[in-house]
Amino acid sequence: MEKTTENIIFKDDSKQLARFAKALGHPTRIAILKHLENQSCCFTGDLVDIFPLAQSTISQHLKELKNAGLIQGEVNPPKIKYCINKENWKIAKELFQGFFE
Repeated sequence: MEKTTENIIFKDDSKQLARFAKALGHPTRIAILKHLENQSCCFTGDLVDIFPLAQSTISQHLKELKNAGLIQGEVNPPKIKYCINKENWKIAKELFQGFFE
């Protein structure tokens, strides 16, 4: 592995915390996570019914949350069912708690 300044200075926990924080950097994404935390799962169309945004906008926010590992999607053609990634959600909570302590 090539040694970069980032690899030398930052621990893996710091990188993961930053990835989660970036995904949480938009109020819509926070609202989506709050909604999903209280649901077992839901489809993109369900979120479009709840939030006054275009389906493409909701999809983009879901993509960011999924890329950060905070949610996961299960393909049920032609729909995708999304839910919280419980393992990473727990890790995110622990990392943020540790950061703020």
